[in-house]
Amino acid sequence: MSLLSVIVPCYNEEENVAPFYQELMKNASFFQGKGVELEVWYIDDGSGDGTAAEVKKLRKKDERVHLVSFSRNFGKEAAMYAGLEKARGDCVVMMDVDLQDPPSLLPQMYTYLEEGYDSVATRRVNRKGEPPVRSFFARCFYRLMKKISQTEMMDGARDYRLMSRQMVDAILSMKEYNRFTKGIFGWVGFRTKWLEFENVERTRGETKWSFWKLLMYSFDGIMAFSTAPLMIASLMGVIFCLIAFLMILFIIVRKLIFGDPVSGWPSLVCIILMTSGVQFFCTGILGQYLAKTYMEVKRRPIYLVKEEM
Repeated sequence: MSLLSVIVPCYNEEENVAPFYQELMKNASFFQGKGVELEVWYIDDGSGDGTAAEVKKLRKKDERVHLVSFSRNFGKEAAMYAGLEKARGDCVVMMDVDLQDPPSLLPQMYTYLEEGYDSVATRRVNRKGEPPVRSFFARCFYRLMKKISQTEMMDGARDYRLMSRQMVDAILSMKEYNRFTKGIFGWVGFRTKWLEFENVERTRGETKWSFWKLLMYSFDGIMAFSTAPLMIASLMGVIFCLIAFLMILFIIVRKLIFGDPVSGWPSLVCIILMTSGVQFFCTGILGQYLAKTYMEVKRRPIYLVKEEM
């Protein structure tokens, strides 16, 4: 029999562990009919509540349930990577525990995989229930990535994705510390079927993704899959050098014609402040790329396991 591994990253999701399992098992009969066994990997990302305890309760009833608990909070990217490493299935699916990734879509997704696709990815066709500001910036991010990156990133894409073992192994071969999984999915390629669904709001608990965290996450994505910011910094340097050269010519000509070297100091101060700001901005871009490189060369582990069963 073939095996389907379900990866479920969790961070302070005590009240969602059992409801997710119940919803997932509603589709178990479909997979039994296909001769497919299930295993469920809950990845506890250093939760401070009873998430791990709830998973242990499920494991006492069902040995197909497994737990990997981190020594601290390493982030969702690390949790997803850990799940992919632990999964033994012939195909693997990643899902959020808050049920915003409907388990009811799994049978349809598996059918597409049987048709020859290497992965079946999901995307939301709307952002109902999401703050308008967050929706606006999310759309801007995906538009920007389409212009500055060669990696395909679909607007509204979820981490909810069913993948073949071959694609999972390809993702695991990318052992970078600064991970942006949505970009990695697109970078490794493979034949992908996109499945659209209406946005589902979480019924329990609160999202762990604040606007600030999402903003920082988007910067990680830009730096991981595009060098356009570095090109922009270089281009701005060239432009300001040309402007400075033209201004020097202008001052020389004005001195020769009008003999007025003193007037204009307010505009000079403004120019100095503006160019200084641009210099600091470009230095900041370089610093961010350097910081990412620094973290990569340290070769720290992506996560540390406290408990596994």
